[in-house]
Amino acid sequence: MDLYEYQGKELFGRYGIPVSEGRLATSAQEARAAAAELGGTVVVKAQVLTGGRGKAGGIKLAETPEDAEAHAGEILGMDIRGHTVTKVWVETASDIEREYYLSLTFDRSAKQPLFMITTQGGVDIEEVAATSPDALVRLHVDPLEGCHPWHARRLVYGAGIEDPSEQKQVAAIVAKLYDTFTGSEAMLCEINPLIVTPDGEVRALDAKVTIDDNALFRHPDLAELRDVDAADPLEALAREKGVTYVRLDGDVGVLGNGAGLTMSTVDVVTFVGGRPADFCDLGGGGDAQGVVDALEVITRDPQVRSIYFNIFGGITRCDEVARGILQALEQMGIELPIVVRLDGTNAEEGRRLLGESGAANVHPEATMLDGARRAVELAAG
Repeated sequence: MDLYEYQGKELFGRYGIPVSEGRLATSAQEARAAAAELGGTVVVKAQVLTGGRGKAGGIKLAETPEDAEAHAGEILGMDIRGHTVTKVWVETASDIEREYYLSLTFDRSAKQPLFMITTQGGVDIEEVAATSPDALVRLHVDPLEGCHPWHARRLVYGAGIEDPSEQKQVAAIVAKLYDTFTGSEAMLCEINPLIVTPDGEVRALDAKVTIDDNALFRHPDLAELRDVDAADPLEALAREKGVTYVRLDGDVGVLGNGAGLTMSTVDVVTFVGGRPADFCDLGGGGDAQGVVDALEVITRDPQVRSIYFNIFGGITRCDEVARGILQALEQMGIELPIVVRLDGTNAEEGRRLLGESGAANVHPEATMLDGARRAVELAAG
């Protein structure tokens, strides 16, 4: 679950990371009132769950409350990378002497949290990694050992931060960022930029935080921060029905049982020249109703032109999947072509049920590759 900037800053504040004072506004009038309350020059920032706000014109400086109102009126309703701006964060403007980058993410390959820091902040970290890889310092933290002062010192000295006051402040923020990361069970805590003011104060000017969805049941206060209206409607429906679903941009709906098989199916569809429309995992113990729920989600995507079921029956029984497909056809009147590959537990019974149904739009295939080819052909035709 991604947090908005203002939510990330509120979380940072809980753990003692210094941030600028600000107010949330959902209208131009509220933005004006917020600017008047804060006083002085403010920054009006679009709140969207994507990057590129500045380049899109979603961040504007306002010297007066009237300017803030005008800028908020321009930003609210703006489309930034497919996200409509419905709220802005009005924040006290900061004078900037230097900009750093600091983040903590989870490195799946190393199975450890990974710190990254560079004195080249304020730009995309991918750009720094590509053009100045030596400027980006990386440091893993053993989760059993935890974060210690030596971790912070190695990051600070490795990045080349020379001022003793800045070293001390950045080291303190490193420790607090680790506390934020572990305390909220996050997958990413990023500060870009981490600024140094002319007075020598180090402060987080932005906040990008991603919380592990699987941990939200332990953090009801964080779960309440989810903006349901901002979520993809299909992904929200899938979450409501307990279906593991990720929307993609193709036209072949993909449904498998188990994350590994489903990801492989997405790859195979791509390998034979198709474009997957989704990743949809029925799970290891899928039943007939689970198939119906998954099909309800997949068929609501107007881009889908064919559906490919790739089922390997272990815990999942292939005859249950077949019954679910037939139940969905009866309940929902699905006209899209459906390619079905069944293998494993009760596969013969499942194929028999589909064959005897006489459903004209159901196309059984014997192998995973043949099924992918057929689904792609049907989507194109």
